[in-house]
Amino acid sequence: MLFNKLFLVALFALFASQSAFAVDSTDLPKKKRTKLELYMTPIDAYEFVTKNADKSLFLDVRTRTEVNFLGMPTNVDANVPYMVMNEWYAWDSKKNTFKMEVNSDFADKVAERLAEKGLSKNDPVILTCRSGSRSAKAADLLAGLGYKNVYTIVSGFEGDKVKDGPFKGQRIKNGWKNAGLPWSYKLKLAKMYNVGR
Repeated sequence: MLFNKLFLVALFALFASQSAFAVDSTDLPKKKRTKLELYMTPIDAYEFVTKNADKSLFLDVRTRTEVNFLGMPTNVDANVPYMVMNEWYAWDSKKNTFKMEVNSDFADKVAERLAEKGLSKNDPVILTCRSGSRSAKAADLLAGLGYKNVYTIVSGFEGDKVKDGPFKGQRIKNGWKNAGLPWSYKLKLAKMYNVGR
């Protein structure tokens, strides 16, 4: 009897934690969906990390250049880029931008940051990128390595592009910055990605 009650309490807690964040994956484009289907809005992430700073890892997975010139959330634990610019700055004609490739150091650096906080692969890891696509890919990579609670911020740091109107193509409709959440251009060395670290 006691076992049944404990099981029901645990099941309810699990269900409540999974449904606490009101992001419907059916509304997300395929490129923002993850295997674990764990999503947060920027406000969800801010509130969660504020309450659970010692029990979670919050990572900005954008490139060092993005973080350097665009700033980052003030309560992020670290910048660990999921992708890096191609060493030779090769051009991607399809995307009209410089090519990026998956950072071969990503998994090791995430594991290091997790260990620094005394956390395990079962603890919450929250990822943000520019607009939610790279963080989704990074979440899938971590899920494949046995991480159980990897959340992605669906609109990222800068948000999605507006599709029409006078601001078409600008990232002004959602995201961390547009939600008015704390961020800064002032970076702290201890939070920065460094291959030699």
